Amino acid sequence: NPYKNFKVGEYTAENYAVKNIDLHRPYVDGIILVSKTGKPMKRELDLIDVWFDSGAMPYAQLHYPFENKELIDNSTNFPADFISEGVDQTRGWFFTLHAISSMLKGSVAFKNVVSNGLVLDKNGNKMSKRLGNGVDPFTTIEKHGSDPLRWYMMTNASPWDNLKFDEAGIEEVRRKFFGTLYNTYSFFSLYANVDNFNYSEAEIVMENRPEIDRWIISLLNTLVKEVTEHYENYEPTRAGRAISDFVGENLSNWYVRLNRKRYWGGEYDQDKISAYQTLYTCLETITKLIAPIAPFFSDRLFLDLNAVTGKDASESVHLANFPTYDATLIDSHLEACMQLAQQTSSMILALRRKADKKVRQPLMKAVVPAPDEATYHQLKYIADLVKAEVNIKELEIISADTDMDNLVKKIKPNFKTLGKKFSKQMKEIAQAMTSFGKTEITQIERKGEYLLQLASGEVLLTSEDVEIITEDMPGWLVANEGRLTVALDISLTDALIREGIARELVNRIQNIRKSNGYEIVDKIVVEIESRTEIADAVLEYAAYISTQTLANSVELVDKLSDATALDFDDYVVNIKVEKV
Repeated sequence: NPYKNFKVGEYTAENYAVKNIDLHRPYVDGIILVSKTGKPMKRELDLIDVWFDSGAMPYAQLHYPFENKELIDNSTNFPADFISEGVDQTRGWFFTLHAISSMLKGSVAFKNVVSNGLVLDKNGNKMSKRLGNGVDPFTTIEKHGSDPLRWYMMTNASPWDNLKFDEAGIEEVRRKFFGTLYNTYSFFSLYANVDNFNYSEAEIVMENRPEIDRWIISLLNTLVKEVTEHYENYEPTRAGRAISDFVGENLSNWYVRLNRKRYWGGEYDQDKISAYQTLYTCLETITKLIAPIAPFFSDRLFLDLNAVTGKDASESVHLANFPTYDATLIDSHLEACMQLAQQTSSMILALRRKADKKVRQPLMKAVVPAPDEATYHQLKYIADLVKAEVNIKELEIISADTDMDNLVKKIKPNFKTLGKKFSKQMKEIAQAMTSFGKTEITQIERKGEYLLQLASGEVLLTSEDVEIITEDMPGWLVANEGRLTVALDISLTDALIREGIARELVNRIQNIRKSNGYEIVDKIVVEIESRTEIADAVLEYAAYISTQTLANSVELVDKLSDATALDFDDYVVNIKVEKV
């Protein structure tokens, strides 16, 4: 016993090292302190469970009843909105909460509960010192940042599920979500600073904004509605995933990419102001939506945006009002059309990759048979957008009533579902389907079902019971996704090849501009060493190349020195780009 020679009154910081004191029982019982009035102070033997103090919720946080008495008595802050604790700590604490509340108020202590699962290693094992699979949180935060770590943990699995922790996942979140959001803001601020945009112009009414602006604002309001519902239902995982999808797939990969020219080209007119106002609104709203999960990144972005515009005078994003959605700005038809445009474009781009045709190489035509009349009108509505996105000259929409003989479809049974539903008749069904033709396939595609007459009786086949396969046509590639089919003409003419060369040159010149450190407004002159493979393309598209690259001139020359060599796979093009 280190205290056996301890005398009352001898314990002071000066004459006994703190590190030598063990405050556990029974040693602490040997310590008697002296109050200011000289009375002895010793441990109270009848000590209540420490969980009582931790469990005095929500009373303790408000210092009830000594302060804020009315907040509890008037049920303003009682019962608490929610309580959260790890699954391995719930039994004692949750019982204590309700026990105290029942004695004091005859009520439950909280309205909602989130019982957190365990954080496991990436293989699903519990972290432990013995296995050496633990993760130092401070090292992880120092390396990746606290917001990416928090976003990863919140969106990777629901809070009540166990989380398989993989550090590579944090890096993916940092790159895909935070990196994409940061790059979107950087793009906006780059051109906004060039044009001195500060949101001082009058708000352009939505009816006067281009369709693409109205679409992203509609989708933004749908997102606000969805995220608000998820937060209020204690579903932060779904909220974070919805925000990630909006930022990556819709804001960055679709809206910004399709509208780049509106920011860097043309006059500072209503169209450009509309583009700035629309993108600003999206960015500022996103900062408020992500604030509960990414408090630091959201606040920095919010403050940087409003430092220029003063649009929201709040000192912090966490002091600003949470966004509310405007139902009048939600256009479900426009959102459905744009989703169809994204799906169609994605399918055509996949066919391009399959045929090894770069997007900068124009193609002549794609054909899309509409599965029904509604889809036919939607495809017509977004045809020009799809053509520009996938770089084709024509998008032919075939109505549901039009026969397209050269589009060959085959049908085969889906034994996985048929076996569960019609196990005894499965062989008979499979045999009958070998004779299915266009009539049966069309009915299943349009109505989603087909009544098949068999010797053993009739069975109702649904679209999930079959697999419809579209075969490639000569000179074409065909893709099928759900009810949508796309056929792409992959043949090239000399005219298409020349235009493809011009577009490729534009891309290469822009890369040289960037590597040379030129400003986006700097004018240049371009000289290209003449080759038979590119000469006609340069002569035909010189004006186009000049406009796209801010070049005062684009000229073919016989020989170049100090040139940049561009590898065009089958040949090398020498080019010189200089600032005026």
